[in-house]
Amino acid sequence: MPDYMFQLESRLSNEQRAALMRMVELGAITSSNVYLAGGAVRDLISGMPIRDLDFIVEGNPSRIVRELEKGGAQVLEEDERLRRAELIFSGDVDGSVSAARDEVYIRPGTTPEIRWSTIMEDLRRRDFSLNAIAISLNPASRGLLLDPTNGLSDLEKKELRALSIHSFTNQPVRLLRSLRFAARLGLKLETRTKEWFDLAIDRGLFDQISPEEAGEELRQLTREDKPGAVLKAWETNGLLNTVAPQLARRHPDYDALIRLGRAREDLLSAGLRPRLAIPTAAAILGRLSSSEMSSVLHRAKFRAPDIAAILKLESEAKKVEKLLAGRKTAVPRDAFALLEKTPLDLVAYLMAESKNSQARAKMRNYLQKWRPIQLNIPSVANELEALGMPRGPKFDKVVEDFFHMQLAGKGKTPEDRTRLLRKLSGIKESPKKPVKEEKKKPALKSHDKAAGKLEAMQAARARAAANIKPVPGGKSVHAVKGKAPAKGKSQAKKNSGSKKRK
Repeated sequence: MPDYMFQLESRLSNEQRAALMRMVELGAITSSNVYLAGGAVRDLISGMPIRDLDFIVEGNPSRIVRELEKGGAQVLEEDERLRRAELIFSGDVDGSVSAARDEVYIRPGTTPEIRWSTIMEDLRRRDFSLNAIAISLNPASRGLLLDPTNGLSDLEKKELRALSIHSFTNQPVRLLRSLRFAARLGLKLETRTKEWFDLAIDRGLFDQISPEEAGEELRQLTREDKPGAVLKAWETNGLLNTVAPQLARRHPDYDALIRLGRAREDLLSAGLRPRLAIPTAAAILGRLSSSEMSSVLHRAKFRAPDIAAILKLESEAKKVEKLLAGRKTAVPRDAFALLEKTPLDLVAYLMAESKNSQARAKMRNYLQKWRPIQLNIPSVANELEALGMPRGPKFDKVVEDFFHMQLAGKGKTPEDRTRLLRKLSGIKESPKKPVKEEKKKPALKSHDKAAGKLEAMQAARARAAANIKPVPGGKSVHAVKGKAPAKGKSQAKKNSGSKKRK
């Protein structure tokens, strides 16, 4: 059996992993059974990026939500009737916490009766099989995959299968949702599901979709990576009017969505994770007037802060663009500081819409040059510490000054980096110890060496031939091998005369 828990933890970001572990802890503290369900499990199995962490709790999750809020989570919306809270976990992680429930319809299409249930009943009452999968986070069954409707098989077959013949009748908003899932995951509607879908369209069930339900689908659409494909599917099936009549008349700005998608890819390549719901909504409604845009957003029940952010996005972007094109950001450190404090969604919108060459060049430098330098700061700090400077306020100031010098193009080579760090920190290089050099005899040239050898050989031969031996007094005599040296004739005559006289 595949180890889904290991796969899940290896695919989660550090922040998502921390949120998951916090839910496990709170489940143990409150003695509640906790499960990860829906989108996260579906995306894990299909290989898609995991965006949201949706947790199901058997019982009332209100205490868990309060503990999460104390730990820094931001509750965006809470529905007491459904015991569901949509929130941003500590660490900027999107997700939700809901109670396991069942929905009982007295007649198809009526408002369902809510009953609190187990996780298996909660999964079976869902819209599509690929959303009816969960992973247990409980100690006794940690990592167990729960798939009562065989959604895993549908994912492998690349099919979207509704769980009931009354699926679209009970909740017509699933017409929009099915096309959104199919476009995002590259799925086709399963044969019977396609028949039920076409029948619901023929019966005009989309007219029963409430503005709030359509608005929720529009909000979910703004968080899609490729919203243009979903919008085209809605438009092709005549459902765009349900979302916004003004949008159906003017058509979405598909070109703006493509530009925004490119900006998103550039930001992701630079290691940034932008939230593009606000600029995506502005791009979708870009062909509407401000009053029309406001009307669509209010009808869709968008949150007031989101409506305000969407309506003023263009004017805020122009302010940043003006600063980037002006003298105040002529120096790289000032341009970097401005872009660093600008929200990522605003940067993405500027990257997609700005036509100012100076502003675009600085944003490009920010992503391709300046941020890589910033990411290298820890190694610079280690290098400075290795030079002998202790960490502290002065240490941080040296690192900051060095970073600004690198933004200006200095300190590119390792030698230049060390030299600049020594200069900024005041650490001088230790003097080198003098090395004693041994005196070497002058080397003889090759022809001098040859001549010397020849002269030595000739001298040796001459001595051997003459066999000259030195005697006391500094004179030399010639020695004959085996004989005494011969006396002179005069000396011989004197010796013979003396013998006769005797």
